[in-house]
Amino acid sequence: MVGFMGRLDSVGSSQALVLIGPGWLPASAMECAAKGLAAEPCAGGVADRRCGGCGAVAYCSRAHQIIHWRVHKEECERFAEQMRRVDVLNQFPFTFLEPPSLNHEFPSARCLFLQSIKLHQKGIWKSECICDQDVDPVKDLSIEAEWNLQSSLCPCTEPKNPVPSVLASWEDYYQWRSLPLYSPVAVLLHWPLTLYHCIQLSRFQTPRYDGQDTLCIHYLGPEKELLQLAAFGELLALFPGVQIHIELVGPEVPKSRDGEVVNISRYACCSDESCCCKSSIGSKELSCTAVTLKLWKGFYHERCSDIMKDSIPHLIFAPNAGVAAYPSWMPTIEIIRRTGIPAVFTDFCEEAAHLASCCISSITGQPLKIPIQVNPFRQPVAADNSALYLPCYSNCFVFGM
Repeated sequence: MVGFMGRLDSVGSSQALVLIGPGWLPASAMECAAKGLAAEPCAGGVADRRCGGCGAVAYCSRAHQIIHWRVHKEECERFAEQMRRVDVLNQFPFTFLEPPSLNHEFPSARCLFLQSIKLHQKGIWKSECICDQDVDPVKDLSIEAEWNLQSSLCPCTEPKNPVPSVLASWEDYYQWRSLPLYSPVAVLLHWPLTLYHCIQLSRFQTPRYDGQDTLCIHYLGPEKELLQLAAFGELLALFPGVQIHIELVGPEVPKSRDGEVVNISRYACCSDESCCCKSSIGSKELSCTAVTLKLWKGFYHERCSDIMKDSIPHLIFAPNAGVAAYPSWMPTIEIIRRTGIPAVFTDFCEEAAHLASCCISSITGQPLKIPIQVNPFRQPVAADNSALYLPCYSNCFVFGM
């Protein structure tokens, strides 16, 4: 293992684009793993020397790699194992993921990608980019947003066929919804599809939900999805005939909307004016609403007693949770342990899931009931990760207690 310390592999010039799945990250964006540990500042701020053992961390110099080894030696082998799964994590069936040409007008690879599919700064897609600093969650937290796509590219109407017994992949979903693989809707639909997948996983852990006509979810820590609630209309198709109640609980919920109830009774519309999805707007009474969302501002352990008065969940769900990164998760995990309700988490990369697993096990004294596994419905566009070269996707790994 010590031999790894001396093997330095350059990833090229500072202007190179590093391919991590369908994400494109400038090599100059990587931070030196020894940043903050060394007395001397990083050389020019460019970390283009990767660890020869795992390839997951980068350094600005050999000297900084040597300094960092006392920290990295405990994780190097684990990182190497995680890096061996890069090809699996980068496998998607979509044809909209071709790398766009480098364009310095856009501050991130994600914005560059959205521009390449002509959806940058449009409607429900706005919150996917980082250059829109004016997105106001108080104004935009609505279900009225449209796909900004023609009808053949988005699920704007009822599915032609009943939902299969199990959808196990993006290919399954796209085939069921009669969508071409060049449709980018998976970039937003990873929220409801991941929730669908986690419900399926939890059904093997508890008999509480076995196809009942009502399904209650406590959804912890919503952030970006608060601006993409229209995408959750797809739950109407995934759970036909089921009344779904979702309690959205988190500090990012706007204070002015605490306690608000949002009803979803239709699918997000397409851009075709003649499509039947337009004529269905307002045609259903709210009493027929299949998806009801209630907003709660604050941490789950702060609001849980109030929520539980009227809402006992079948499942607690926490996407991109970052359990190991935020101390506020500790009292929440303890509450979940006491209730005994199944809880499923996701995170951006395998290392974050591993650290979360250690935290959960230290609090509960029990191993995970749902072991760490790849989410087949992870978002297909890689997330920017300036600290590690580990493959990183929104809702990438799933695990549960």
